Amino acid sequence: MAGRVEAIWLKRAVRGPMDPVQDVILVAGRGIDGDANLGRSTRQVTIIEREVFDDVRRSLSAAAPHMRRANFMVSGIHLEGSREQVLTLGGVRVLIKGETRPCERMDAQCPGLTAALEPPWRGGAYGIVLDDGPVRVGDAVSLGAAAVPG
Repeated sequence: MAGRVEAIWLKRAVRGPMDPVQDVILVAGRGIDGDANLGRSTRQVTIIEREVFDDVRRSLSAAAPHMRRANFMVSGIHLEGSREQVLTLGGVRVLIKGETRPCERMDAQCPGLTAALEPPWRGGAYGIVLDDGPVRVGDAVSLGAAAVPG
């Protein structure tokens, strides 16, 4: 399955705003350089699907993708059931470790967003960074069960 990086956000402080950016540098085993979550063990990056947000906005027009507080929005990739698969963003691999569940903080930004993201995997996925390298808006994205060393 092939797709595209649609948007990238950095969190400058824990619980802080999500800043849109055009590119980032990923650091293997650590996350995104300059992000407040750099160094977290398994939730180094978070990913959402553009198609999910297109669907959410049909019934909840005030919802915006940045409200999910993810690092990457991708299109053309279906994240449901992707645990232990490798997502490649540009030339950087991310091992998907699980589903990102929505929380009440979503409703603080847009009432009803938590429920809209509640069905399995609609809140996206999280993972660990396997390679150092840049990721840019517009980069190709793929998902596969590639072998992961170690």
